[in-house]
Amino acid sequence: MSNAPTTAETFARSTDAVLASVSRVIDGKPAAVRAALVCLLAEGHLLIEDVPGVGKTILARALAASVDATVRRIQFTPDLLPGDVTGVSVYNPVEREFEFKPGAIFAHIVIADEINRSSPKTQSALLEAMEEHQVTVDGTSHPLEDPFLVVATQNPLEMEGTYALPEAQRDRFMMRISMGYPDAASEALMLRQRESVNPLDDLEPVLDADGVRRLIAWARGIHVSPAVEEYTVALARATREHPDVRLGASPRATLQLIRAAKVWAALDGREFVIPDDVATLVEPVFAHRMITTRGRASTRGRGGADTISAILRGIVGGVRVPLASR
Repeated sequence: MSNAPTTAETFARSTDAVLASVSRVIDGKPAAVRAALVCLLAEGHLLIEDVPGVGKTILARALAASVDATVRRIQFTPDLLPGDVTGVSVYNPVEREFEFKPGAIFAHIVIADEINRSSPKTQSALLEAMEEHQVTVDGTSHPLEDPFLVVATQNPLEMEGTYALPEAQRDRFMMRISMGYPDAASEALMLRQRESVNPLDDLEPVLDADGVRRLIAWARGIHVSPAVEEYTVALARATREHPDVRLGASPRATLQLIRAAKVWAALDGREFVIPDDVATLVEPVFAHRMITTRGRASTRGRGGADTISAILRGIVGGVRVPLASR
């Protein structure tokens, strides 16, 4: 938690410490851990979709425990109200005026657990917060913490008692990932280590909020060449023009892909983005925003997700990659 100026070396040292800390709890899932850190440092939000019991909430909690910042957890249920998330104005009889009581959204890291178990009205309470880092209650805007990250978990939409996230809500998430089941060795290790102790209890913060802000500011300065920008736009346009896609990647998705690629490059020790950074992140950044045509499998199920993954792989393979100038 040093106040020294951020360089490529200090960035790598700080981020390696966070990755190592979270990986002590999340066994055998380095890609998921890295994705969570990318969203934090790229000023995005993360949606983790998978079946119950694979560590979605633990990943969010481990990231929060590794960063010395304020953390709030919201358990989304059918009876959760928008005011429970954003806060409400309460009349103060002594002062004879209304005063704002902040909701659970006022924290650096907000864990929205099982977000698709609440009603669409409550889900929509997060829209302004995730995009503008503020909430408006009774006509007054209240700024949120900086940095601000929403890590939402949701069960697959085939599960009982869930509400599909609307397109506008999904578009607010920078990335969507799945945890997947652990391999046999990691699951056996979990049985041995977690029977009598919670690994989250042993985590100590390795970075504070000021440190996160410095890393975010440094990552913004990662160089993106015009050729890589054009490549990114070409990938996004290809999703909109594909005959099997009804809704392609939005301009917000293009912007967030570049932001994520900058952090991805910085984590690899580079101060510039290469096309491989962009291509690697296309699926986690674009897939959850896309909807296939009626003639293809529905995106609401596993078949639809597989269809979109196949479409994106075809797009990445078909869009011309810019070559380095000699």
